[in-house]
Amino acid sequence: MSSSGIDYAKSSPSPYYQYATDRNGSDDAEKFGTPPGRVPSVSAGAALDQTHRKLKSRHIQLIGIGGTIGTALYVQIGKGLLQGGPASLFLAFTLWCSVILSVTLCMAEMVTYLPISSPFIRFAGRWVDEAFGFAAGWNFFVFEAALVPFEITACNVIIHFWSEAVPTAAIITIVIILYALINLLAVKWYGESEFWAALGKVLLIIGLIIFTFTVMLGGNPEHDRFGFRYWKEPGAFNTYYHTGDLGRFMGFLQCLIQASFTIAGPDYVSMAAGEAENPRFVMPRAYNAVFYRLTTFFMLGSLCVGILVPYNDATMADAFEKDKPGAAASPYVIAMSRLGIPVLPHIVNAMVLTAAFSAGNSYVYCASRSLFGLALEGKAPRFLTVCLKNGVPIYSVGVVLLISLLAFLQVSEGSATVLSWFVSLVTASQLINFSVMCITYICFHRALRAQGIDRAALPYRGFGQPYAAYYALAATFVMAWMGGYTVFLPGNWNVPSFLFSYMMLFICPVLYVGWKLIHKTKFVKPHEADLLQDLAGIEEYTRNFVVVPARSRFERILDVLFG
Repeated sequence: MSSSGIDYAKSSPSPYYQYATDRNGSDDAEKFGTPPGRVPSVSAGAALDQTHRKLKSRHIQLIGIGGTIGTALYVQIGKGLLQGGPASLFLAFTLWCSVILSVTLCMAEMVTYLPISSPFIRFAGRWVDEAFGFAAGWNFFVFEAALVPFEITACNVIIHFWSEAVPTAAIITIVIILYALINLLAVKWYGESEFWAALGKVLLIIGLIIFTFTVMLGGNPEHDRFGFRYWKEPGAFNTYYHTGDLGRFMGFLQCLIQASFTIAGPDYVSMAAGEAENPRFVMPRAYNAVFYRLTTFFMLGSLCVGILVPYNDATMADAFEKDKPGAAASPYVIAMSRLGIPVLPHIVNAMVLTAAFSAGNSYVYCASRSLFGLALEGKAPRFLTVCLKNGVPIYSVGVVLLISLLAFLQVSEGSATVLSWFVSLVTASQLINFSVMCITYICFHRALRAQGIDRAALPYRGFGQPYAAYYALAATFVMAWMGGYTVFLPGNWNVPSFLFSYMMLFICPVLYVGWKLIHKTKFVKPHEADLLQDLAGIEEYTRNFVVVPARSRFERILDVLFG
């Protein structure tokens, strides 16, 4: 018996399973509006998928949080404060959270319906166009794979906060070896390690929020009740590039670009769907919990940094301009120094190091699983589907670790330069990925309607659909093109910045057109979309699933708190 009171071993089949197992054109087939006699299909990838469903609810929820909270929330966010001011930063983060909510609603509805490995990559090919799925899958892989060397670079910078004695190459090598060891263990051990690392991130951001509200009310060595002083002097809005209202708008736009990079979506939760225990029960709760926790952290985090430090703080500006190591550029550390608080900056730096390492670990997992999903669908070499006995796709993990060697670029280039390149590249790819999710959901929604399937019977039904999908699609598409607009401003032209900002926006159409011409694919019509592929296996697993009680009281407590 599960915690919700449902015995999955004895529960009756859902309407989808009743239809999927109906091969003779009975009334059920007519009821769901699909041609009678259709035989439910099983993808070729289903037979090759040797991953294991070992991730528990608490693992899924903390993986979702762990993958999205990295150094950007603690350090990079200060750059947005410098460029736009505290009000622009808070408004931008709040606005972008509404976009992420819309994307989450799209993914939650599709993935809980069909929780398979690398879901949204494969959905794009099944329900939109095979060529679209090919381009989307490789874009997501590039996005995740590029984030690995980004976080490795961040780890190196953070460690140098304490000492320059350790060579950069040694730090990079050690981090990559640790990623390899963790990701080659059984997935349950990856989930366990990520659970504890992500828990540290949660405790850190909660601690920093409490710290902010304590010191702003006078709980600091100087007993200064500064409150929202910095919103009045130097002000709530800063200008960027231009003066006046245009400059304030451009400052807000810079903060919105920062938010679009910092606030990640539901992709990390989704990528774990194929290895989650009892996904029909776990995934809906995970989507809801992760979204609300993350938006709380990001919105309050953006509010806190604007309270702690004025946007014209010379120390913060100097730290970003001179590439100060570690958390030296973090508004939290700068605030601690301003208030004369010792020791805490070192604790924050240590926790930020944990956050960066954990985020990179999540990216290795997601990148390897996205490559694995591409291989399952025949869009990447088949040998990448090979798994160890513990269910780990060994060659897919190996490819991602090879790409992580790009972190060695910082040996010859400045860390700040390398970080900015990766930020530009992954911001564009992430926004393309969100747009893909929205387009895929719109096609999924149309297919449900065309085939007469009632959305009320789905395991998760998002509100405001399909309008939320259209809203998120418009926002992410526009921001994908706006992310690198500053290179076109007079005096700002920079070839590497332009290429990293717009490269994927040009490569994705090339991938799409190339695959379409070679394989002569067609757009999937709503009434022809195969909504049953691999569904029977999911339904059978759900019906036969039996909850295994936690072995210890400690595990039971963790399941209650994070399940």
